[in-house]
Amino acid sequence: MAEEKTTILDGVGVKRALTRIAHEILERNKGVADLVLVGIRTGGVHLARELSSRLEEIEGGKVSVGEVDITLYRDDFKGHAVHLPVGKTDIPFTVEKKKVILVDDVLFTGRTIRAAMDAIMDHGRPGSIQLAVLIDRGHRELPIRADFVGRNVPTSRREKITVQFDADAKPVEVVLEK
Repeated sequence: MAEEKTTILDGVGVKRALTRIAHEILERNKGVADLVLVGIRTGGVHLARELSSRLEEIEGGKVSVGEVDITLYRDDFKGHAVHLPVGKTDIPFTVEKKKVILVDDVLFTGRTIRAAMDAIMDHGRPGSIQLAVLIDRGHRELPIRADFVGRNVPTSRREKITVQFDADAKPVEVVLEK
């Protein structure tokens, strides 16, 4: 049986969703003062950079972007983490008392977000952590909810959602695979 693919968001839809998220972030945080973005590797990092650009276009102020790798914080690979490739965590700014916007591409069970929050807390104590995701597909296993969502897409556990990026790491579409 061949996989059936459906485009959930095309390039224009992704741009609209990110622009809306940027406006919502600015509204909730009353601008970009003390605001930093931390993307979860890898898709979240690309989206955090896109959001930073949009925030700068809208508000005029620069928003720092960091990236976090959650490999060593995952709860599903305890004891196996030695065998997993560990990516780079790069948070080149203090998170102390900052409004951290954690960015990911797809929110599913919530376990990745929990691991990312643990990783951020190892870098200091933020004033707050807010979550921005392009897609929320449901099926939470932990009490985690996104503050900013590009699109809610109810799925079955068997289905897969992928955010696809071009060679320049720009998001070009979101695909649902059945």
